[in-house]
Amino acid sequence: MSFKHVVTVAVVIASSAPLLAQELEGPGFPGPLPGLNRAFRDPGRDQEERGLERKDREAERQRMARERQSNMYDSGMDATYEGRYDRALTVFASLADAKGPRADAALYWKAYCQNKLGRRDDALATIGELTKGYPNSRYLKDARALEVEVRNASGQAVAPGNQSDEDLKLIAINSMQHSDPEQAVPLLEGLLQGTASPRVKARALFVLALSNSPRAREVLTNIAKGNSTPDLQSRAIQYLGVHGGRESRAALAEVYAASNDVDIKRRILRAFMISGEKDRLLTAAQSEKDPELRSTAVEQLGVMGAHDALWQLYQKETSIEVKGQIIRAMFVGGDATRLIELARNEQNPELRLTAVRNLGIMGSKKTGDALVELYGDKDPAVKKAVVHALFVQGNAASLVALARKEQDVTMKKVLVERLSIMSDKIARDYMLELLK
Repeated sequence: MSFKHVVTVAVVIASSAPLLAQELEGPGFPGPLPGLNRAFRDPGRDQEERGLERKDREAERQRMARERQSNMYDSGMDATYEGRYDRALTVFASLADAKGPRADAALYWKAYCQNKLGRRDDALATIGELTKGYPNSRYLKDARALEVEVRNASGQAVAPGNQSDEDLKLIAINSMQHSDPEQAVPLLEGLLQGTASPRVKARALFVLALSNSPRAREVLTNIAKGNSTPDLQSRAIQYLGVHGGRESRAALAEVYAASNDVDIKRRILRAFMISGEKDRLLTAAQSEKDPELRSTAVEQLGVMGAHDALWQLYQKETSIEVKGQIIRAMFVGGDATRLIELARNEQNPELRLTAVRNLGIMGSKKTGDALVELYGDKDPAVKKAVVHALFVQGNAASLVALARKEQDVTMKKVLVERLSIMSDKIARDYMLELLK
């Protein structure tokens, strides 16, 4: 199993705790692990706490809905760049109907795709819907330009598959990478402000990002600040993170401070990770008021492998929820040493179990040995969490060794149940040994 796959599994587990608490009941499972979901372990909690939990669940539901819509939008843009307008139209129509945070953008690209497919009347109707429903949209300027293009093209033969002009533009744009910036930058800027396709605009922006011209950097920074469509803004943020220097990262910090758009701020945090801006991520993780953005900053520190920064953050943090996110970031960053320390010494039972579970997902000899040592704990919850962690590792040898030594009937049953569903020769041999 690749590390990327392991990280994906970890994220799924971390975001699905309430479901796991129910699914871990039944044959072969010892029941919900303590700390996975308080709602299952404390039925007598008061009304205020239940209200807070409902708010947390609703906030998580909304976050996941935004994430799904963001992923759909990105897939629609990919299809548009590739000229698969039928596919893109389906995605954008769905997003427009959902009336989510990007409904105005979805309407613009829906009209764009309808025009490309020769559906002029539909495109004009969609533009009218955008203009009427979202009078303050940043897409109105582009929508008006598209409307002029559609009306001018009405009555002409439609050839949506003809890409020759666009290909010529792309060739010309690529040649500008080696041209005189004084001549190239204004031409590229004109393309970005005009009615060129998203593919052409994306390429023009990329060429600007590669330029050392101060004017090119200024254009790119202005787009990152929001002086264009959100799509180009997102790409400009990405390019400033990848290709920019200290001044570019400072510009991103300014955009972050001035923006109220959670999606834009999240993209900037990812750009900080790409550019190695550990200090700015740490600042966001410490001071950001939005829980989603704070969580993103912590995650990006984990991806960077910023072990010391995460440990520093953990020591100062008071929120149990945020500490749990930091533990997961430590896992993503591969900091087994700190996770082992937390699994041994953390005083909060829920956080301690979180550390144990993440050690299981890491899957190495070092973590396996540490888990076996932790099994000696007197707390049954810790022992069960260790068994589950070793099961996740596929560490049949350690589970068999523990089962042979275990005198407590309840814990031995937990161990045997896990071994019984492992497709491992050591586990099967032990099952046969028990039968004999």
